[in-house]
Amino acid sequence: EVRLVESGGGLVQAGGSLRLSCAASVFMFAEYAIAWFRQAPGKEREGVSCINDDDSTEYADSVKGRFTISSDSAKKTVYLQMNDLKPEDTAVYYCAAKRAAAADFGSWGQGTQVTVSA
Repeated sequence: EVRLVESGGGLVQAGGSLRLSCAASVFMFAEYAIAWFRQAPGKEREGVSCINDDDSTEYADSVKGRFTISSDSAKKTVYLQMNDLKPEDTAVYYCAAKRAAAADFGSWGQGTQVTVSA
């Protein structure tokens, strides 16, 4: 079982930055892909970014060039650096984990709120 704990959310003005953290309690951290998702009120959950077991990264088009995902294997923590935040980035952000070969993300954190004011 993978336990994920997010932190780092908050209220920021448009153009500002936040860094989210996802701490994973898992034995073989290197075997997992970790992703960030977000869900805004009244909208479907969407994928934001992912870092795979080979350290390759993926980003949604809406955040490319503004968000950066990174991983610290010693701390078993994945970060999402969010720069140039926009009001449309307002959402609850969740991190999720899956073993590299798995089809779906089966472990989820509790979420952290990010609010960007205009």
